[in-house]
Amino acid sequence: MRSIYCGELNTTHLEREVTLCGWVHRRRDHGGVVFVDLRDHTGLVQVVFDPDTPEVFATAERLRNEYVLQVRGRVRNRPEGTVNTDLPTGEIEVLGQGLAVLNAADTPPFQLDEEGVQDETRLRYRYIDLRRPEMQEKLRLRARITRTLRAFLDNHGFVDVETPILTRSTPEGARDYLVPSRVHVGEFYALPQSPQLFKQLLMMGGLDRYYQVARCFRDEDLRADRQPEFTQLDIETAFMDQHAITSLMETMIRQLFATVLGVSLPDPFPRLTYAESMARFGTDRPDLRIPLELIDLGDIMKDVEFKVFSGPANDPRGRVAALRVPGGNAISRKDIDDYTHYVGKYGARGLAYIKVNDAGAGRDGLQSPILKFLPDEVVAAIVARTGVVNGDLIFFGADRTVIVNESLGALRVKLGHDLKLLTGDWKPLWVVDFPMFEWDEKTSRWMALHHPFTAPNIDDAELLAEHPATSLSRAYDMVLNGTELGGGSIRIHRGDIQQVVFKLLGIGEEEARDKFGFLLDALKYGCPPHGGIAFGLDRLVMLMTGAASIREVMAFPKTQTAACPLTQAPSPVATGQLIELGIHLRKPPSLES
Repeated sequence: MRSIYCGELNTTHLEREVTLCGWVHRRRDHGGVVFVDLRDHTGLVQVVFDPDTPEVFATAERLRNEYVLQVRGRVRNRPEGTVNTDLPTGEIEVLGQGLAVLNAADTPPFQLDEEGVQDETRLRYRYIDLRRPEMQEKLRLRARITRTLRAFLDNHGFVDVETPILTRSTPEGARDYLVPSRVHVGEFYALPQSPQLFKQLLMMGGLDRYYQVARCFRDEDLRADRQPEFTQLDIETAFMDQHAITSLMETMIRQLFATVLGVSLPDPFPRLTYAESMARFGTDRPDLRIPLELIDLGDIMKDVEFKVFSGPANDPRGRVAALRVPGGNAISRKDIDDYTHYVGKYGARGLAYIKVNDAGAGRDGLQSPILKFLPDEVVAAIVARTGVVNGDLIFFGADRTVIVNESLGALRVKLGHDLKLLTGDWKPLWVVDFPMFEWDEKTSRWMALHHPFTAPNIDDAELLAEHPATSLSRAYDMVLNGTELGGGSIRIHRGDIQQVVFKLLGIGEEEARDKFGFLLDALKYGCPPHGGIAFGLDRLVMLMTGAASIREVMAFPKTQTAACPLTQAPSPVATGQLIELGIHLRKPPSLES
């Protein structure tokens, strides 16, 4: 239907007759001459219709935005003074000599170049939204990213294997999406939160190196980088230790950025232990572009009379930390109040601060409501420990460790962006040596920090059972600019270690046999040492395209309530379908009388 794409035309095609297909991006009528910017996925080209072809011109006068056209015409130079240097096709235009309207269009609910369109509207009319050049670019870049990753893995001996979508429910940290079975009435499949167990079984099956661009499903509360269905680049290897796996994956990501973006990432990536990352940045996914760090003050504050500081300083579960902000003295009181409200979202009950007017003048060079509660030697120790200079500001966090880490960690990121402190464009790192378990106060039991199949860094089952609080795992996360790109671990390949982990997690022998019997059986038949990693493909594309949300790099995402405005999913189903499945609906308890 066409001889060339709109965006490919240039001065080498002058005087050539071409046939184009596309959408009317905009139409302009200038004194008896109709100009149409014709758009396809490659770009725009200007088409001119004049009265010399009366029938064609009459049709052109009736055109509206988003009409679908086939245009035949001759390529010519634009008249002097009308060249558009902002457009790749801006030196030429097409004199329209033939015109067919392939489809008319109603007035769209929004223009493609309109700003500020509500997300709900964009998703309701996603097929229109996808016509926008920026959306086309993101999806095409996503395809290139996926193609590049596949090529790397193919070239390194990995085999692409699909794993089941309909499987059984297993405890992996989030709610499962359940699918009722018609054949087995009263029983349910679960959609996979990840292919975790199947990829381990592939290693036990001798496959050696596996990968999959896998669809995963989690019924959890959403945010900017979460969706109920998402895509992972899932990877597993046998007979490779942690260093070998992380080195290979690092090479893959470096090659990806060099190939797709022309960016050279560091070689090697820096590494932080989990403990160091939490101490310095308050998070296990630090954004290293931000040159701000948390500084421990617990030892300095233990003996002060100010209970706000001394209480957490003397509590084994507490922390007192400072965040030095270079040049922060210029932050207004209103802004400080706003930051106080911001950290309140993370459980902080306040945000103490000290402004530094003259660091060498002791107490007299400082400005803060809390100075009256602190003795001179403590004030001097704070100044020395934080290394402040004139014009700086110190924020303080004092509470349970988790609250201090979350609140000051989030404040660190916000200040970095608000004050434009970011250094560099791309700062990757590995975070390693995670705790094996974390204590859940609500349930009074240990929880796996990653998942129940992560191997501990010790091979002694008895020692692991005796010291769960201090046991570290062989887990590793790749972080880029404050976003976790991928998480993985060496897996448990011994049945006795797996049984101990299940027991520590409160999974009894009967429950373990019921939910993981196939895995426990497989561990008995020559399971090789193995490990792997899963990269969040949506997050990776989001970062590489500069998008604000993974919704911007998915063709048909859901809303914050896990709904699809386009298809109106989820939706009721016919009573007959429910009867076939043996399901009877009842009102939620909140709606029952």
